[in-house]
Amino acid sequence: MADTSTAAPYPATDRTVPTRYRERASYDRELVHGILDTAYLCHLGFVRDGAPVVLPTLFARVGERLYIHGSTGARPLRAAGQADPGLAVCLTVTHVDGLVLARSAFHHSINYRSVVVHGTAHEVTDPREKREALDALVDQVVPGRSRDSRPATAKELAATAVISLDLNEVSAKLRSGGPNDDAEDLGLPHWAGVLPLAPGYGEPVPADDLDPALAVPEYLTAR
Repeated sequence: MADTSTAAPYPATDRTVPTRYRERASYDRELVHGILDTAYLCHLGFVRDGAPVVLPTLFARVGERLYIHGSTGARPLRAAGQADPGLAVCLTVTHVDGLVLARSAFHHSINYRSVVVHGTAHEVTDPREKREALDALVDQVVPGRSRDSRPATAKELAATAVISLDLNEVSAKLRSGGPNDDAEDLGLPHWAGVLPLAPGYGEPVPADDLDPALAVPEYLTAR
């Protein structure tokens, strides 16, 4: 599927326009893709037996489509496997960039970048698309890893379900900057500002049974 990062913005809909802080919303494709591509954990929401369910799971973006994986026995994956109508879902991704500490407890906040996707998920049944989607899921977590691991066997593929969700109804929302204290609070003797947060990686820890001759690959040391 072609990448359309330079195409027109995503259209705003009733479900993608926030009720609060509308000025923080964005429908820019490149911005949305950037938020998605620097994450690998999403939260997938759907309705099961009349009640809401939200599951954390891995995802990958390929062009204008997201892929989410799971066990063939998982209920959302089974529901998405129904040809008609599929599974109505809401998928979210969030980066927390900083803790915003205000002088008043009321104005404490966080700096964040988030994406919300609404749509209908469907099971991926084409063998080639499914294999490519699984490679993309591996590379979303650690770029380059799919080329440095054994491909899934036919039995493993049969035990793994993949669902797809097209990026049609999408919005991003962001907050940046410092605290928004009230004017009457500016003279209070409390520290105010932002405590930045950033993802980090430790030193790779080899498996106990790894051949000592195998060096840590460059795609890991580069992180």
